[in-house]
Amino acid sequence: MTTPTDQPGVRTLADEYVSRLADLDTSVATALGTHPGDDRVPDLSPAGHEAFAALARDILDRLPSATVADDDDRRCARLLRERLEAELALDGAGEPLRSVRNIGGPHQQVRQLFVLMPKTTVEDWAAVARRLARVPQAFAGYAQSLAEGSRRGLHAAPRQVRTAVEQLDEWAASAWFPTFAAEAPTDVPDSLRSELADAAATAQASVAELREYLATTYLPAAEGTPDAVGAERYRLGARYSTGADLDLDEAYAWAWDEHRRIDAEMRREVDAVLPGADPAAAMRHLDENGPAIEGVAEVRAWLQEMMDTAIADLDGTHFDIPEPVRVVEAMIAPTGSAAAPYYTRPALGFTRPGRTWLPTLGETRFPLWMLVSTWYHEGVPGHHLQLAQWTHLADQLSTFQTSIGSTSGNVEGWALYAERLMDELGYLTVPGARIGYLDAQQMRAVRVVIDIGMHLGLKVPADSPLHAGETWTPQIAREFFGAYSGRPPAFLDSEIVRYLGWPGQAISYKLGERAWLAGRDAARAARGADFDLKAWHAAALSLGSLGLDDLTDELAKL
Repeated sequence: MTTPTDQPGVRTLADEYVSRLADLDTSVATALGTHPGDDRVPDLSPAGHEAFAALARDILDRLPSATVADDDDRRCARLLRERLEAELALDGAGEPLRSVRNIGGPHQQVRQLFVLMPKTTVEDWAAVARRLARVPQAFAGYAQSLAEGSRRGLHAAPRQVRTAVEQLDEWAASAWFPTFAAEAPTDVPDSLRSELADAAATAQASVAELREYLATTYLPAAEGTPDAVGAERYRLGARYSTGADLDLDEAYAWAWDEHRRIDAEMRREVDAVLPGADPAAAMRHLDENGPAIEGVAEVRAWLQEMMDTAIADLDGTHFDIPEPVRVVEAMIAPTGSAAAPYYTRPALGFTRPGRTWLPTLGETRFPLWMLVSTWYHEGVPGHHLQLAQWTHLADQLSTFQTSIGSTSGNVEGWALYAERLMDELGYLTVPGARIGYLDAQQMRAVRVVIDIGMHLGLKVPADSPLHAGETWTPQIAREFFGAYSGRPPAFLDSEIVRYLGWPGQAISYKLGERAWLAGRDAARAARGADFDLKAWHAAALSLGSLGLDDLTDELAKL
């Protein structure tokens, strides 16, 4: 017989979950850096998904008995329950059996392993070779899941499938796996170099096989599947991305008001910079005549310097930045990525640093007006300061709270808050950079409107100058987005596909920022003249992950 004191603490149980999940899922192990020499590939088959679900159910069954000793435990318990229940709800709806999307999907997950895994020593490259040889196993498991979903009548929309096929075509055209393997350093022995080449050729051949399956078997079966997922599936996706049960009507109406507010602010900013121009003309002017960086290597170096400067300026003034967090690397995204920049968090123990990634989309000239705010979002003080700080605190909180338990609403909300903070602090000094910031804010507000609008089949608001009263469709959403964004057409096209393939994720940015700002405002109101922004930032970034159901209330207490 056990007594309550014999039960594990909730953070111990949460970290048991992470440890067992990393044993099951090499993507988690590689991201965290917990399994040195790991050469496995993900089990993307139906059996693999069932193993993940069984683990989640086991932890949930034991959670009521775990001891809760303090506020960190309380927050961890709520997060653990909410995250696992959200995961199981998606599994129960068959979502893993129809997962095809242009960002963060299973085929990108396999390639990302090789981007993240260590590649310093000969032993590292030997593990790379072994893992390359197993890529066909991962893609075969993925195809099995899609085939099982197809058997059940669960399909991804054809738009998603065609986009995945196009990405795989890009991987083939660039010979991505052989090119990657050829980057092995000169101290790799010839025998291993030959093994790498053979394994890379095997991996590349499996890319063609997956592409063929998607294009000739899966796509015909998926024809007729609508782009929009409907309210029930949308709520599951939104819950998973935000950690909240949202009032979608309220969110839609609020985002529309926010869109209109930002549009008015943008027009005032544009008139001060280029009198008489509308925002679209001003952004075209900045594209063609504003400051820009020529060259891929040159823009990577510029972004690195920008982040290094931000760390030097912000440390000790608005943040206390621990030494391991002071390292972040600017990178160029692999060919065949989605159009949006992104960040990859550090491994535990900082054996791999945090990195920002810029997709070039074949471009070699990079206007700065839209990059400045974006890199405050992706790098410093955005994703890097939050997620690297969590890595730094993993032993004090729990690995779960500081890594895989994160919600997009919290993480993307902080990054959008970080853009606003740098505007408040006067850092948007590059000509046009404040227009870029407002364009980014507008993009996130429009995301909420069109993501909810498309998936739920809502009407375009009556005061819209475009398509008022019509039902949102991908075509209307793309036209509307283009009218209110300075982003390149290829980026906007990619974004529409992203929203349709990842329902509920796109809304997490702006709704997350709203929660962060509400928490800061409440803390400032409670403390009055004693409110210290640097101290609040330190406390806020030390909470670990929270869903939006809890975030504002917890931030208000700091």
